Amino acid sequence: MAPQERYAALSLAGVYALRMLGLFMILPVFALYAHELEGVTPALTGLAIGVYGITQAVLQIPAGLLSDCIGRKPVIIGGLLLFAFGSVVAAQADSIYVVILGRALQGSGAIAAAIMALTADLTRENQRIKAMALIGMSIGLSFAAAMILGPLLNEWVGVPGIFWITALLALGGILVVAFVVPRPRVTAVHREAEAIPAQFGRVLRNPDLLRLDFGILVLHTALTASFVVLPVLLRDTIGLASVRHWELYLPVLAGSILIMIPFIILAERGGRLKPVFLGAITVLGLAELGLYLFSPTLIGVVVLLMVFFSAFNLLEAMLPSLVSRVAPGDCRGSAMGFYSSSQFMGAFLGGGLGGVVQGMYGLQTVFLFAALALGVWLLVALPMKSPRKLSSYMYKVEVVDQAGADRLTRQLVGMAGVAEAVVIPGDGVAYLKVDKQAFDPAGLP
Repeated sequence: MAPQERYAALSLAGVYALRMLGLFMILPVFALYAHELEGVTPALTGLAIGVYGITQAVLQIPAGLLSDCIGRKPVIIGGLLLFAFGSVVAAQADSIYVVILGRALQGSGAIAAAIMALTADLTRENQRIKAMALIGMSIGLSFAAAMILGPLLNEWVGVPGIFWITALLALGGILVVAFVVPRPRVTAVHREAEAIPAQFGRVLRNPDLLRLDFGILVLHTALTASFVVLPVLLRDTIGLASVRHWELYLPVLAGSILIMIPFIILAERGGRLKPVFLGAITVLGLAELGLYLFSPTLIGVVVLLMVFFSAFNLLEAMLPSLVSRVAPGDCRGSAMGFYSSSQFMGAFLGGGLGGVVQGMYGLQTVFLFAALALGVWLLVALPMKSPRKLSSYMYKVEVVDQAGADRLTRQLVGMAGVAEAVVIPGDGVAYLKVDKQAFDPAGLP
């Protein structure tokens, strides 16, 4: 990446990380605080944790389309203002209903699609995947940081204080967008980075993509449902003071990353993608089942959580890669848009259903609910075909009519290592799926 591309990608990754950090920090602590609120029930506690997901899921694609019309930065800044306003509402709440409203407002500041579109505006075609990967990494880092910072900040300033800090983080993000993120010289629609309404039918009729969308939905349903009850389990059943929860999360998350790396290598370089993928779903379900079946002890929970997060992180890394491989070359943006919406919908379902299950059947039954959901995902994933190891590649072309596009497409698919080529007149870009081992960009026409 050129220096200006790297600068743009890192600054946008920082903006997205600040927002996600604010959302995630509440996850390990809110269930411990909710009893202080008026009108609280387990179901409403779960809804407060996950409700941001429904507004995020519904609004992120429309917000991305709006950014095509009025510009990227206005949409991103407006979304961060909504997020900050929701944080302030939640910070001042003395009722669970007001917290739910604040969390829903936080989610309505849906900036993910607009950030991806701005990233595409600020990077060359052959560097966009790298820039978007940096943003994806920032989300993982913000989640890990939130698991540590949430319990610590809860001890120092309480959950209302965390909401105030979240509002300040959003305002900091606005300053970064306004004064640090470069302004693109040209704003254009990028099929590899944005959802395109004309492609929605193709994406939603693709059974392999739908299977992956269902997977990320279940994955985040299980995660969010587990955190509806996990902090309470650690404090009330195991006796671990809430301020010390970070001492558990830190080694668990660090160890899980080390455990998952060999399996990533086995899947990608060893050609064992499908067995590793299905195995991770199975292990994740077994970890949830263990949390339900076994009498909780500190050592037992640490072991089961390390197994859980090893499988979770593995799947979280594999799923976007699978979407990119399965999606048609010119539909990657639309496919990722629905995938991301499914992820946030999973957070909503996990919070809402986790709270309902806790209220009806007790705390540990939530883990059984998550295990059953993961079992359904395993059945849905079993028929999947292991996709070829293909990478997206784009390059500029000058094609103005359909005849020229068809002619260039035939040339491209005849090249060694090119599995798929899409050339759309007027776009100025050819969208390829290539086998990097056999593909030589020097031979492009």
